[in-house]
Amino acid sequence: MNPQDQDLPVEAPSGNALERFLRLIRFSHTVFALPFALGVLVVAADGLPSTRTFILVMVCMVCARTAAMLFNRLVDWSLDQRNPRTASRHLFLSKGAVVILLIVSSGLFLAAASAINRLTFLLSPLALAIVFFYSLTKRFTVATHFFLGLALAISPIGAWIAQRGNVDLAPFVLAPGIICWVAGFDLIYATQDFEFDRREGIHSLVVKVGIPRTLRAAQLLHTIMLVSLVAFGFAAHLGTIYFYAMPVFAAALVYEHRYARSVDVVGINRAFFQSNVFISAVFLAAVCLDRLI
Repeated sequence: MNPQDQDLPVEAPSGNALERFLRLIRFSHTVFALPFALGVLVVAADGLPSTRTFILVMVCMVCARTAAMLFNRLVDWSLDQRNPRTASRHLFLSKGAVVILLIVSSGLFLAAASAINRLTFLLSPLALAIVFFYSLTKRFTVATHFFLGLALAISPIGAWIAQRGNVDLAPFVLAPGIICWVAGFDLIYATQDFEFDRREGIHSLVVKVGIPRTLRAAQLLHTIMLVSLVAFGFAAHLGTIYFYAMPVFAAALVYEHRYARSVDVVGINRAFFQSNVFISAVFLAAVCLDRLI
């Protein structure tokens, strides 16, 4: 990024209030973590969960992510204004509206979690604290990418608890894989902000080790993710249909890293969204086909 880009005029976002809200929280990116939670829900139910549990888990997922994104926008309000890539974010909605929506989404998450079972009710404040904490980590640690992974990794654990009312090994085997998956693609995504983060003194692994080493680290993390997916298959007693999906996961990751090497904004965004949505969808499809057929 050219530092002079910060002096360019920022255009106000178009669209109605709902459209601006959905763009502010990047609602389309909800599809990253949601399929993993739903897949684990199917495994925990050993088939289709009840309609009630399914709806409550969906409400929890959407509301928790919405609250996390709104909290992130609030704490990064001034920082985003200085970053050419995010300079228009503060124009989507007023800060007062963001605060109100944060309170509402947090309240809906806690209410939905309390309606599932006692354990989800007890753990819901902790879950909310974890997804909020990620937004603060860039101020003091280069491990911020892993905290983002942790924020998404708790969703399949929560889905398991929602169905079973207890904890078990399988979702905890999957969780490290999701942490590595998210940290890996977030590192790739963060290469876009290398110059800005270095100038602002943001704690980022990309700034600390440079872009080439960052991309190699992302490759290693995604290799660990594949190992975790295999281990989850054994821990959850999944069958051949699930394991046949492993080469598909690997191919999608290769596609993502192929575009990441170009350090091209368009290529990175394409690889970031398309490959990761594909990976999530394949996981859900593989689990459902394995459990429901």
